[in-house]
Amino acid sequence: MTFDQAQLALQELNRKGPADWRIPTVKELYSLVQYSGQVFGDKSVRLFIDTNYFEQPLGNVFLGEREIDAQVWSATLFNGLTMGRDRSRFGVNFVDGRAKAYPILDPRSGLPTKMYFRFVRGNPMYGKNHFRDNEDRTISDLATGLMWQQEDSRLGMNWKHALTYCRQQTTGSFRDWRMPSVKELQTLVDYSASFQVNAQPAASSLFRFSKITTPDLKTDLPYYWTGTTLLDGPVVGKMALYVVFGSALARPFSSLIDAHGSGAIRSDPKTKSGNEDQPVYFGPQGDLQIVDNFVRCVRRMR
Repeated sequence: MTFDQAQLALQELNRKGPADWRIPTVKELYSLVQYSGQVFGDKSVRLFIDTNYFEQPLGNVFLGEREIDAQVWSATLFNGLTMGRDRSRFGVNFVDGRAKAYPILDPRSGLPTKMYFRFVRGNPMYGKNHFRDNEDRTISDLATGLMWQQEDSRLGMNWKHALTYCRQQTTGSFRDWRMPSVKELQTLVDYSASFQVNAQPAASSLFRFSKITTPDLKTDLPYYWTGTTLLDGPVVGKMALYVVFGSALARPFSSLIDAHGSGAIRSDPKTKSGNEDQPVYFGPQGDLQIVDNFVRCVRRMR
């Protein structure tokens, strides 16, 4: 259904009671993702949500859809434009395990986009951070119980090297640093912001972010590795998820553009497969594949 149709359905649900159902934020919705799921390109192998408790449809291939075309929308708007033109809203794909901003109007028809919805109630504080600067190059989030490095790795590296990098850290005199899971790293995203609008990271100003030069010689932010493997493709375990705090770059046309929005969650191969000095673009929208991503390490507060 469209977002307006979902609002009407929500009114009817609340009329019957309880009366506090709502469309979830993208952080609330993403909390349901399970990375025991598996996808093979656009074919579902095993859903990224617990099917003992939740129903999740696949895209209707008889209507020309792919199986992965069954995204669930959140209430979170992207503070920018995807593809340089589209007002968009964040959604979560429980068929392929990724998250991104989707156009509010279908680019082909101009009509309101139809997506799936999953309503939620309770805990209005979910996903709200409570940061504390510890003044030792660490930042604590009292809402999650996680402590973060204030600075990132300042250098891009493949996934295995990022794991080693975090294990070797002693920031703040702590020795139990590790690479964050994708759900942990997503907690740092400020979805009210976007690099596209103000050239600042979609995160608290307490954190320091490196800058990179994109293949079209523009300044942007790196992608950030997570310790979460995405089961996708013919080589199971080859891909890991990253979180975007800058532009989620792709080349669907002749130039690089923010295709998915700050806060998108995508995947890269854990290591380069060969001589990849030239930029690699993949998928139907030409997503930029970087592989040598940055990392920000985390530890659990005691």
